[in-house]
Amino acid sequence: MKSLNAVASSIVLVLVTFAAPARGDDTVVELRFENRRFIPQTITVPANQPLTLRITNTSKEAIEFESFKLNREKVVGPGETITVRLPALRPGNYDFYDDFHQDVPAGSIVAK
Repeated sequence: MKSLNAVASSIVLVLVTFAAPARGDDTVVELRFENRRFIPQTITVPANQPLTLRITNTSKEAIEFESFKLNREKVVGPGETITVRLPALRPGNYDFYDDFHQDVPAGSIVAK
């Protein structure tokens, strides 16, 4: 039977391995949702490089970050910050929006 310390060490190793923040080679972009809009509304990133979005919802209601072109949709609760990892993007424009509030202006990621 394994000792309690050995089991605990194994659990910590698994958590560190799978819950790691953005990799060192990822571009990390901060995106905020406040006053019923995404800030910044347009994000320019290097093409052909992985990308990590950190989305913070400063509003008092949940939003849904959604993008068909990026194949992503994530609910962000009030006051929460989430991480969305994206593969290397080809050059082009990738729109995103708040699916819960259709009147909110869409944003875009421009990969150059």
